[in-house]
Formats: sequence, C-alpha cells, structure tokens
Amino acid sequence: MTPDELEAALRRIGAERYHNLHPFHKLLHGGKLNKGQVQAWALNRYCYQSAIPRKDAALISRTEDPELRRVWRQRLVDHDGERSGEGGIARWLALTDGLGLDRDYVVSMRGALPATKFAVEAYVRFVRERSLLEAVASSLTEMFSPMIISERVAGMLANYDFISRETLAYFNARLSQAPRDADFALAYVKREARTPEQQGAVLAALEFKCDVLWAQLDALYSAYVAPGHIPPGAFRPAGTE
Repeated sequence: MTPDELEAALRRIGAERYHNLHPFHKLLHGGKLNKGQVQAWALNRYCYQSAIPRKDAALISRTEDPELRRVWRQRLVDHDGERSGEGGIARWLALTDGLGLDRDYVVSMRGALPATKFAVEAYVRFVRERSLLEAVASSLTEMFSPMIISERVAGMLANYDFISRETLAYFNARLSQAPRDADFALAYVKREARTPEQQGAVLAALEFKCDVLWAQLDALYSAYVAPGHIPPGAFRPAGTE
C-alpha cells in the first residue's frame, strides 16, 4: 500500500470497530443509564486512564530515537501533570468525585471488573512486548476520539442532571491533545511501515486496540445492563446490594 492507502485502511478499521458503535456507549450518550451505571463506567474507565502513562513510559523506554522520546513524553505530562493534582488522571478523578464515588476506592481499583483489568493490562503488555511500530500504531484510536468526546459531552450534559461541565472537564483538554498525538503517530506509521508485513502488523495493532476498548464495554454491559451479572467483589451501585 502507499502511505495514503494505509491511512485509508486504518480509518476503515475505526469506522467499523471503534467503541463509539458499542451499545453501552449509545445508552451512555443517550441518557438511558441510571446514576449507578454511569458510576460503574467512570470507575472502570479509571483503570484504563491510570494505565496510559505506564503504557507511554514503556514505549519511551524502548526507543533510541530522541525525537520520538521528546514528542511522546508530552503524553506523560498530559496524563500525570507537571505536579500533583494536575493532568488527565486528576481530572478523571474529579469526574468520579462529581459522581459521588469515594476517591480512595476508585484509585484502589478494587471495584473494577475483572475483564476491565485484564483488557487494560493486555494493552500495556502489547506496547511493552510487540515491535515499536506496532506499539505506536496501537495508539491510533486517538484518530477517532474527538468524535466520541463530542458525542459524550453533549449527550451527558443534555440527559443527566447529576453531570456538569466541571464534572466533564477531562474531555476539554483531550479535544486538542488527541488530534495532536494522533497526527504525530499517524505520520510515524505511514513513514515507517514500508513492507506488506509491517503494514499488516500496523493494521492488526489498531484492531487489537479497538478490541481492548470494546472488551471493556462488553464487560460493563454484561455486569450493569444485561444480564446484570456483577462479579464478586466488583462495584455494586446503591440499591443493588
């Protein structure tokens, strides 16, 4: 494939497999969930958010290219902040605070679903163990995230009286950060994936990342929507004990 053909193939994967298509997200954005179900989503999503800096640090540790390290380390700052109380993870905890969840409980991840934990750690291992090209390519779901962020913010503000713009502040920064990161990663992949084998690996890496995100929503739907089988030890919304 030419670089542009490779980009088109990557974008087709997003159009077919990105998790904005999942039934759980349609319920979330459409105001069809109750507060306990939204709490479950935010609590489980914290597992993913908190793992992103570990994933990015693993990628940085593997490359000898100082330019790649310089650009990629901005992702660590975006999520961890320059100091305590700043960055994306802090803003996500402000979201869970706003939903009435105990912060220590969220951070402990004791209430997260087993499938969430497995999916998140599978992603960290993928970035740590597969080729650097595949590791970079796995981040390309960020090409599609501005669309889902816009849907999420508008839908949740319109449909949930327990949600405010302050609660959703995490997503404001991601509207500019995600496209910046995606543009860099896409240019890297289009430049470095030259052979059919490399291009196939890049496509498979993006499919894997889409599967990681989809699996987390599958688990949420099964536990908190239908059939409603909450695993032992997982978070139980008020009224379901």
